[in-house]
Amino acid sequence: MALTTSIRKQINQLTEGKTFGYNDLAIVKENFSTAAKALERLQKEGLIKKVSKGLFYKPKRTIFGELQPDYEELLRPYLFENGKRVAYETGTSLYKRLGLTTQMAFRIKIASRGKSIKINRGVLQATAVKSYAEVTSTNYKILGLLDAFKDIKQIPDCSVAQAVNRLSAILKELDEQQTDSLIRYALLYPPRVRALVGAVLTYNGYNGAAIEQLKESLNPLSIIKLGISEMDLPTKSNWYIE
Repeated sequence: MALTTSIRKQINQLTEGKTFGYNDLAIVKENFSTAAKALERLQKEGLIKKVSKGLFYKPKRTIFGELQPDYEELLRPYLFENGKRVAYETGTSLYKRLGLTTQMAFRIKIASRGKSIKINRGVLQATAVKSYAEVTSTNYKILGLLDAFKDIKQIPDCSVAQAVNRLSAILKELDEQQTDSLIRYALLYPPRVRALVGAVLTYNGYNGAAIEQLKESLNPLSIIKLGISEMDLPTKSNWYIE
């Protein structure tokens, strides 16, 4: 009874439309069976709705009826584990938000270092990809940017020149700490990413000491072919890009 009361109290304090699971309610595995029965009763009362196994939400009620959680809220439980971010959305859906493409993605990609996260839940369809670094709440946006550099030749409806122009604009908005973080994580990516990040940063006028690490990590004999002109990226030859 104490567990049921605790669960009900926690749910009453949740924001309407927010998804939650057993971990969000601080339920230990030994109590999962009891908790499952309590959550089933709360579903019958209409206090909560079930999204999938072990995942629920508190419905938002309006004059037009109950609203389901929005897309971001449905995705959130897959990106976090015990309150810590372990994954992020990448691929075409991310590149659309970054302004690199207008194309929609029917199936998104979820990047994580230690988990293979696949989703097949109605509107949520996702395939798993491996991230180049452990994902945290402070680095996932940087990793997403680096993914765009990595996939620059595969971004739908976007030429390499257009992508470079847009990514250059995004990098100009980064502060010094974010730029240093970008360079540090770029060193974990393939040579084409390191070269392109270096070329774009120097084109933007960045001359911090960390940029030398990128340059030194490249093999001068390995030419990176991107099919971009000097007009679109004047610094390309300094970074072994054609």
